[in-house]
Amino acid sequence: MAETALLTVLKVLMIVICACWVSLWILKPTQMWTKNWKEAEDRLRPTVFGYYGLNFVVFTFPVIALAIVGSVYLNVQQRKPRRWQLQYLRVATRFGLLAEVCLALLLLPILRGLALFRLIGIQFEASVRYHIWLGTAMIAFAFLHGASTLFIWGVSHHIQEEIGKWQRTGRIYLAGEISLVTGLVIWITALPQIRRKKFEIFYYTHHLYLVFLVFFLFHAGDRHFYTVFPGIFLFGIDKLLRLVQSRPETCILSAKIFPSKALELVLPKHPNLKYTPTSVIFVKIPSISKFQWHSFSITSSSSVDDHTMSLLIRCQGSWTSSLYNLINTELKSGFNKMKTIPIAVEGPYGASSTDFLRYDSLLLIAGGVGITPFLSIMQEITSAWQSGNYNQYPTRIQLIFIAKKSQDICLLSSISDLILNQSDEQFHLKLKVFVTQEKQSVTTVKELLNEFTQGETVDFGTDSSSYAIHGLESFLWMAAIAGLSSIVFLAFLICFSHIFIPNQKTKASSKEKSPSWVADIIILSSFVIAIICSTLVALVVRGKKLSKETIQTSEKHVKSWQPSSSEAELGFATEKHEIHFTGRPKFQEILEKFPTETGGSDIGVLVCGPEKMKESVAALLCSHNSQCFKSGPQKKTSFSFHSLNFTL
Repeated sequence: MAETALLTVLKVLMIVICACWVSLWILKPTQMWTKNWKEAEDRLRPTVFGYYGLNFVVFTFPVIALAIVGSVYLNVQQRKPRRWQLQYLRVATRFGLLAEVCLALLLLPILRGLALFRLIGIQFEASVRYHIWLGTAMIAFAFLHGASTLFIWGVSHHIQEEIGKWQRTGRIYLAGEISLVTGLVIWITALPQIRRKKFEIFYYTHHLYLVFLVFFLFHAGDRHFYTVFPGIFLFGIDKLLRLVQSRPETCILSAKIFPSKALELVLPKHPNLKYTPTSVIFVKIPSISKFQWHSFSITSSSSVDDHTMSLLIRCQGSWTSSLYNLINTELKSGFNKMKTIPIAVEGPYGASSTDFLRYDSLLLIAGGVGITPFLSIMQEITSAWQSGNYNQYPTRIQLIFIAKKSQDICLLSSISDLILNQSDEQFHLKLKVFVTQEKQSVTTVKELLNEFTQGETVDFGTDSSSYAIHGLESFLWMAAIAGLSSIVFLAFLICFSHIFIPNQKTKASSKEKSPSWVADIIILSSFVIAIICSTLVALVVRGKKLSKETIQTSEKHVKSWQPSSSEAELGFATEKHEIHFTGRPKFQEILEKFPTETGGSDIGVLVCGPEKMKESVAALLCSHNSQCFKSGPQKKTSFSFHSLNFTL
């Protein structure tokens, strides 16, 4: 206690000396200082202290006194450990533990086949935002952990000794520094400003997660690694199962090119493959890139097309532009039958049910390419009405489509027949198109559809080695693979531990501990072996399933929804559809009129497009529902909001 008090007094004394000396130089140029200094010199000149003594005490002695007091302070401090450094080092350790918690959850949102988020109704596209939030928080905590540790090393003059240290036991600091730098590179290249403009940089640097995880294991040690291992283990199994599923490449059956540089691709699928509306698939085209996977919303319905599925792609980025140029080149070649374009497919991934469609009325709001999930919804509802299952789906639908250019209406090509040839016996559909960046050029929706939905179609040949898309394996099968991997991992972990880590029972043997990285290598080896065994089993099962199945080329495979002859003869009056130019929709007005126009009391509002649009609609609905709640039972109309995520 005496040493602590002495250190405090000395610290205060040094602060006072420094403050006085700095104040001296601040005040010296002022008139007040000149006047008072002259008076002090005159009073002390006749004394023993004299003129020179005053100058020495005021200008010279503070620096000497600071050196003397500082030396005493350092001498006392050497005998007492720096408590604030130890406390701050504990804080830095807590930052590291917080980063560890984020890492434990980081990979769970991006699981696809073994998706835990699906248990609570959150699909892959929506759960990715949790991955982004967790990744940002993890990097922030890891940076504070690393920066704080480096600061303590610098203050204690140990930074050169510790920064490159790869010690035999305990925390391996160099591994932690490599892991932190790798994580920062991954996070920086994942920022929207880079990801949207330079997707390839984002995509390839994101695969540095392997380096990040391996060096995190060496830095944290096996005990801390078990905390984050569940997510890594499930992600590894999920990743390899997806690669197995996508290995038998299929091919593009046909492609349709629209004037607005949009493509509609038709892919073969197995008749038993069923998926819900708004589902997505991930595709890779080796002729463009052997490594890049891109996700797209499925615009067709498995209830309508038994043998095909369709994708609508807006060609804006480098990868999609390469695809557009590839197909456009084939079209200009002039051959009747073009050469095949191999394509690998993962998925489809979608909602487990269609409960989000079971309302009296639906209001669909789409911005730009956000229309793609609604195309499969419209075809699903149409199929249900044609098959007599109309009780499960809404009877009145209003589709709000917001586009920058009028030619963007080509995105409605797959449901143009439904829009133009609608029977009064069917559900009631009303389309409102808002073209925001053009002046009025046509008068009706029909004219716009007829002008921009007539694209050029390319039919491709099929490869005899290609397979139809079968989709994901059953949940029971994936559960069995996960269980098998766990058993194999645990078995090899125990065996390797007994072989390479000596049993330390005696005091003598405990003095010669194995390096801490030996346990880390054992974990990695056991994990790799477990993944390889699971992959081999998955390949065998998949191979037997596909051994006798290849694509049988036939015109019936290339099929899209068409109205019946009775519906076409009715020639539905398209005048009820609306088109507006140079203006955005007034959502407040639309929401107020919609209950009156449809007569529904239970209304579902599905929004897909820019985030700002989603937020504004959600805020309006929240305000409306709260007013309904306050008004009592007289006002019974309620809106249910659903935000959809589109992929392109």
